[in-house]
Amino acid sequence: MSPSPSDLPAVAKALRATFGTQVLDGWMSLSGGLSGAGVWRIRVGGIAYLLKVEAPERDGLHDPHRSYACMRLAAEACLAPRVRYADADDGVAILDHIAAADHFGSRADLVLELAQAVRVLHGVEGFPPLVDYLDGLDALAGRAAEAVPDGAFASWRRLYAACKALTPQPVSSHNDLNPRNILWDGRRVWLIDWEAAFRADRYVDLAAIANTYAPEPEAEALLLRTYFNREATAAEHARLWLFRQVSHVFHAAIFLAGQGICVSLDAPDLDAIHQGLALGEPLLDTPEGRQAYGLARLRTATANIGSPAFEAAVAVAV
Repeated sequence: MSPSPSDLPAVAKALRATFGTQVLDGWMSLSGGLSGAGVWRIRVGGIAYLLKVEAPERDGLHDPHRSYACMRLAAEACLAPRVRYADADDGVAILDHIAAADHFGSRADLVLELAQAVRVLHGVEGFPPLVDYLDGLDALAGRAAEAVPDGAFASWRRLYAACKALTPQPVSSHNDLNPRNILWDGRRVWLIDWEAAFRADRYVDLAAIANTYAPEPEAEALLLRTYFNREATAAEHARLWLFRQVSHVFHAAIFLAGQGICVSLDAPDLDAIHQGLALGEPLLDTPEGRQAYGLARLRTATANIGSPAFEAAVAVAV
């Protein structure tokens, strides 16, 4: 068995404060290790919990003081697992463990669940501001552009200008609703991993859901109808379309920044990658897989921004 996470002084402190003992019945490493960030499924008193230890490096975007505050608020709203312990200075958190089920049910049911969850999240008060989301993404896209052929991120500037012209709609936002951060326990969805959470435009979360789970017009209409509790306007559909491209650029930048130089933009089809992720395939567990996913996202955004649909959305969105 791997070394016990309780060997870490900060973890031992957390266990004693939460359970009155630092003795674990068992543990399983889910990622990382004792040298930095790590996630374990632990058992104390026969009950499973999730233990998370943050990497020691901290910056404006990786700040447990902010993310733990957001995580607690989300848990209080019954959107995230119950927080048993969270010390931002030590970077240690203990949460209820959610046993994920294999099957979400129908796609329509999942869209309904996610739309309702995000509607509740966006009504939560207290998420702190951090940066303007679009400005932060602009900086990230600039770093990612160094890894791809010249001009690959050129279309982002048109999209950035179009979205900056819109009236902001800031809410308490998760900002990273990808399939790995959404759990289904057989009865309901849970939102996890709040490292990127802060106040941002409501369409950041809606676009992330739409791109992965509601790409078709009927599913998108269901998403917005459930979220707004009414039929969405043409302007709201247009704004979502624009932010869906923002979401593509975000994932492209995240998965390409810091990677090796890409000699071409060839990559598998984005729909095929999403289908594999939905089936639990480990497509993002290798550098090659992450790069392919980033390229697929970038290629999709570039094609869409260059299409007549872009100008049509800009003309209608407010």
